[in-house]
Amino acid sequence: MEEPTTYEGRLALIKENLQEVLNEEIIEDVMVKQNRALEIYWGTATTGRPHCGYFVPIMKIAQFLQAGCKVKILLADIHGFLDNLKAPIELVQFRAEYYRFVITELLKAINVPIEKLVFVLGSSYQLTPKYTMDLFKLSSVVTEHDAKKAGAEVVKQVDNATLSGLIYPLMQALDEENLGVDAQFGGVDQRKIFALAKEVLPKIGYRERAHLMNPMVPGLQGGKMSASDPDSKIDLLDIADAVRKKVKKAQAAPKVVEENGLLSFVEYVLLPASRLKHGKPRFEVERKDAETLVYEDIVKMKEDYRNDVLSPQTLKPALTNALLALLEPIQAAFQASKEWQEIEKKAYPPPPVVEKKKKVKDKGSRHPGAGAAKNVQAQPDGSVEGNPEAKDAVNLGKDSSEAIEKLKLADKAVQQ
Repeated sequence: MEEPTTYEGRLALIKENLQEVLNEEIIEDVMVKQNRALEIYWGTATTGRPHCGYFVPIMKIAQFLQAGCKVKILLADIHGFLDNLKAPIELVQFRAEYYRFVITELLKAINVPIEKLVFVLGSSYQLTPKYTMDLFKLSSVVTEHDAKKAGAEVVKQVDNATLSGLIYPLMQALDEENLGVDAQFGGVDQRKIFALAKEVLPKIGYRERAHLMNPMVPGLQGGKMSASDPDSKIDLLDIADAVRKKVKKAQAAPKVVEENGLLSFVEYVLLPASRLKHGKPRFEVERKDAETLVYEDIVKMKEDYRNDVLSPQTLKPALTNALLALLEPIQAAFQASKEWQEIEKKAYPPPPVVEKKKKVKDKGSRHPGAGAAKNVQAQPDGSVEGNPEAKDAVNLGKDSSEAIEKLKLADKAVQQ
């Protein structure tokens, strides 16, 4: 796809599929009055393994790059540690490196040039004296209530929360200044953090930024795509059979387009990816007993779904095939990179194998060699030593003839 040549064309591409834009006048000032490339940053806390939900922000980053913007991706290792210890501090830098590999290959998979893309590790500047002093300044003008409110939809909420959850939104606000950008991009769930940054940065002498917000796209099971729910997310390295099974299990009621994860994935990932790769959006749905459905926009697709022209049974295989085509070059790059494979092992080591202790069954006191016979030792002469009761129960005599005689008496008693 060619880069738009006019401001209107670039702005339209920047805003496509966004739910909200704050301070749009800042974008116009930079691109028109200052006549320079808009600089945007997107941050991601390097915690769990990136899944296919990452295609959603990556598509927007691809569009920002196509619109001529400069994009900085913050690999927020310190944030990952602060968010209720979601990532152990010993692993966050390995995970940050893993994210860098993944995001780079996601963009390459849709033929997006990445010359204007820069990766920044959060700890590379967030541990400096200047940043620490700025954090102290910000903490003096932000109340506990406002900090907690800002992070409510982003930072994991628990009873008796630690202070790290209050520091998190303050750092995200400061990142705008320290990264030297004009705008921050993120999901609409981060709106309260964006609003906090807009309000408090001028109080410590820094300027406001624009904020670009994606809608929250439902996962395969409806609701938010979650890394903790194996059926809700598809790992970028999942094999084809696993992808097919997860898409097949996706919740998609016929004729219902609201909170439909399949339609949302086509709208926010597959159609934009097709346009970036081939110049125009296109999504095909093959049918056994009818002609292939071809969609170039989501409006017509949703209309057909409501009218049952397009059903979940025909949509799922088409989505699977398109997704597998997107994943193929990413997985091929992983298989070809020993460095990436080593980082993956360090970032997400397998859990230690806990050996199950073999449970010794209590066979009861009447089982030979068990129960009353416990702690009893046989002697060379055929007698036993140990528990007196056990000794009486198992001692058959001092020699073989006495033992045989006792067995005969016992047998006679049973017969009577």
